[in-house]
Amino acid sequence: MDSHRTWRRAATHLARHFRLLMPDLPGCGGSGRPDAPYSLAWHSEVLAAWMASIGVDRAHVCGHSYGAGIAQWMLLEQRARVDRLALVSAGGLGRQVALGMRLASFPVLGRRLTPVAIRHLLPTVLRLTATTFGHMEPEEIECFVRWSRLPGTDVAFQRSLEGVINFFGQYVHTMDRVHEVAELPPIAIFWGTKDPILPLQHAKEMLARAEGVSLTRYEGCGHYPHLDHPERFSRDLAAFLNDPERPRVRLRTSPCEGRDRRRP
Repeated sequence: MDSHRTWRRAATHLARHFRLLMPDLPGCGGSGRPDAPYSLAWHSEVLAAWMASIGVDRAHVCGHSYGAGIAQWMLLEQRARVDRLALVSAGGLGRQVALGMRLASFPVLGRRLTPVAIRHLLPTVLRLTATTFGHMEPEEIECFVRWSRLPGTDVAFQRSLEGVINFFGQYVHTMDRVHEVAELPPIAIFWGTKDPILPLQHAKEMLARAEGVSLTRYEGCGHYPHLDHPERFSRDLAAFLNDPERPRVRLRTSPCEGRDRRRP
């Protein structure tokens, strides 16, 4: 349900150094709500087609939460279009997710609860859990809620959710297929240490399985480090994207490989 507005605070800093393209995903923000599968594969195909339509063959790809899951799927199925990959509080890296998301994926019950939650509970949740959602301004909460109430939003959200999450957590993981990619790009991860939606442990697990991935932590921050720390996040992201010595990522043969290399 999120939109390009999630990048509003960081964009002013990043635009000084980069050309920014911030599309609203289908079913989100100001985009349409088509009758579509809303799977990771479908989203990645839509984004690839959009890039082709505007004449962008290749770009740095940065995604947040579910958008980071789509960014990873582009790496799997649209590799030629991804230069460097930046993942912010990323989905798709581990099983554990917030209880509310698991409940929303529950058969029958979830589909009945989701529309009610979006239309009636969302404004209160955003105000009472400000740390989780990046301390949104009142006008931004109004905009978020208004877009979330557009017809078709609840269906798009439900299909996106059920495509990656069930009652036991996330069941679609990029690392299960990443070995299919012949050459991985440079990858950086950015995460709040107090994220209650997707835990920091997911990032640590990826570091254990891949060499060359960096992790930047934001102490005391929730699910939106790019909103709560826009200047620092922009500097950190720019440093990653501009580093000419940044190595490509290599999969470890086992999680123990990284620990063994750090021994004196």
